[in-house]
Amino acid sequence: MIRINYLRSAIIFVLALLPFVSWSQARIVVAQNGSGDFKTIREAVNSVPDSSATLRIVFVKNGTYAEKVTIAKNNLLLQGEDRAKTIITGSISNVIYSIEHRDQYSGVVNLDGDDITISNMTIQNTFGKDVPDSLQYEYKDRFTGEMRKIGVGRTSHQFALRSFKSTRLKVINCNILAWGADTVSPWDSNEGMYYFKNCLMQGGVDFYCPRGWAYAEDCTFVCLSPTAAIWHDGGKDKSMKSVWNNCKFVGGPTTVSYKLGRYHHDSHFYLLNCTFDEKMQDVRIYKAATAKPVYWGPREYYYNCHRTGGDYDWFRNNLTEAPGSPSAEDITVQWTFDGKWNPLEK
Repeated sequence: MIRINYLRSAIIFVLALLPFVSWSQARIVVAQNGSGDFKTIREAVNSVPDSSATLRIVFVKNGTYAEKVTIAKNNLLLQGEDRAKTIITGSISNVIYSIEHRDQYSGVVNLDGDDITISNMTIQNTFGKDVPDSLQYEYKDRFTGEMRKIGVGRTSHQFALRSFKSTRLKVINCNILAWGADTVSPWDSNEGMYYFKNCLMQGGVDFYCPRGWAYAEDCTFVCLSPTAAIWHDGGKDKSMKSVWNNCKFVGGPTTVSYKLGRYHHDSHFYLLNCTFDEKMQDVRIYKAATAKPVYWGPREYYYNCHRTGGDYDWFRNNLTEAPGSPSAEDITVQWTFDGKWNPLEK
């Protein structure tokens, strides 16, 4: 009887500890000096199971991590210690990477899982400022074996954050930087839903280019190219849309001027309470010359947007022309995602 009571007490004690054990396992610390569980982000992410009913946290201490990270996990938070001092960096040209590798994940941070949150860090692809104006890249053709040479410009595709199959992505309080095209490319064109808050994003052509449903609020967009800053693909579902609320658009230090945006597919733009600096050109969001057939566009709607130096007529208030004539108060996060997801819920 004494032994049974002892075993019962031991089992109760172990069961009482389980919540604390699972929590300690869920929070993994990355520190370059060896004071954490891992020294690299890649090792930390790869250490967790693919899926979990509870959120796993990879907490990254301050430092510059020269890594190419792929997150093929579900329900995971990648959290930095300090937005400016926790830096994931790489110098990756999509053209060069695609020649040298067979996989398509050429970003600095690549996502291949659902319900991922990234917060409080800087992610940057520095290829555009590391190379000359035109790099002559020489390589061996993998099929013919012949040596070939191709010019790679500093403003070519260089992804800082990229995904193909991820949905319900949240990016909060981050700097996402590149010096060329397609900096932020969440590209699940079928089910993609993305929420950005209090982020600074910088790049060249189409440097913020979500496919699917997207909502960005309290974000700053630093535009380095004259061609177009923002882009959207909503061609798979007429209800897909991209919303900017209380966002700021500014030209970079050496930018003479920039156009606001363009599209290659059916798209759906809403800009509310946004400001543009004087460098923004008098050119409305436009269809690119290489665009595919568009059946539902153009669809671009504005409310209470203003430009330093004077407003242009094309971004006057026109929500009454949008499908359903929503008011500014109607255009919430939940409305954007058609009730399928509420990223504000914890």
